[in-house]
Amino acid sequence: MARDLLNRYIWLVDTIRRYGRISRRRIDELWARSPFSNGEPMPRRTFYNYRQAAEELFQVEIKCDPATFEYYIDENIAETDGISKWLLNTAVTHEALSRSNDLASRIFVEDVPSAREFLAPAMDALRHNKPIKFNYLPYSRTITTTGVVLEPYFLKLFKQRWYVTGRHVAENKIKTYALDRMSALRLLPESFEPDENFRPTEFFRNSFGIVFTDGEVKNVVIKVEPRQAKYFRALPLHHTQQEYVHDAYSIFSYRLRLSPDFLEELLSHGSRITVMEPPELRAMVCDELSRSLANYYSDKEA
Repeated sequence: MARDLLNRYIWLVDTIRRYGRISRRRIDELWARSPFSNGEPMPRRTFYNYRQAAEELFQVEIKCDPATFEYYIDENIAETDGISKWLLNTAVTHEALSRSNDLASRIFVEDVPSAREFLAPAMDALRHNKPIKFNYLPYSRTITTTGVVLEPYFLKLFKQRWYVTGRHVAENKIKTYALDRMSALRLLPESFEPDENFRPTEFFRNSFGIVFTDGEVKNVVIKVEPRQAKYFRALPLHHTQQEYVHDAYSIFSYRLRLSPDFLEELLSHGSRITVMEPPELRAMVCDELSRSLANYYSDKEA
């Protein structure tokens, strides 16, 4: 019954979001055609109960325009909480897929292996301020580091992998670890007091991805061909992205710290983009491209 109620809340929020603005009469018509109804409109009391529950669960505000009597979601509120928005989108997707068993062979999704084993205990550690102890083997090493003790501050999902960031107790340093490179993770019985001055949103504000560096924030400018620019508009590389459109290309600018994962992101777009500034980033890109070309030339000579 609880799961059925959750799906009903999801249906209500998703319906209002998709229509933008929608009247109660239209909601009733759509409800009557939904799998949650026996062909009957939604009772008035039920609508207001579902509305209140959905607002509390997904941290959104469903408003009614007194001029048109249409319902809509206040996007200013919905956009302020990233986890609430992500949770809502995930719930909507899950609910839609759960009713699509007949399409199972025709729907393909990306795997997130790091969520299988240690995401739940990592969330418990965050919730109860418990240190975690684990062994760690990054891709850059061949020997496992054992007995790492971390006071977790936050979790972040990036490119299909979950990461936890917190204070490395032995080194008294903020560090980030990938959940899928951990083993033998367990919560320790003691509790810790989080640093009240630490702000997760500020920690990565000037960074790309999951790698944090202490470097200077740079003005990054890239020249992008028109087709690729459409992708950047739809999915910005960074929250500081600004675009200046020209007839044959677009110029995108960013304010962030240079890091290996940002360099890899730029290189992944190949000839569709050109780094204009700063000079050191141009040099990094040229160096990596030269190394790649050298691999092909050396194969040819061999």
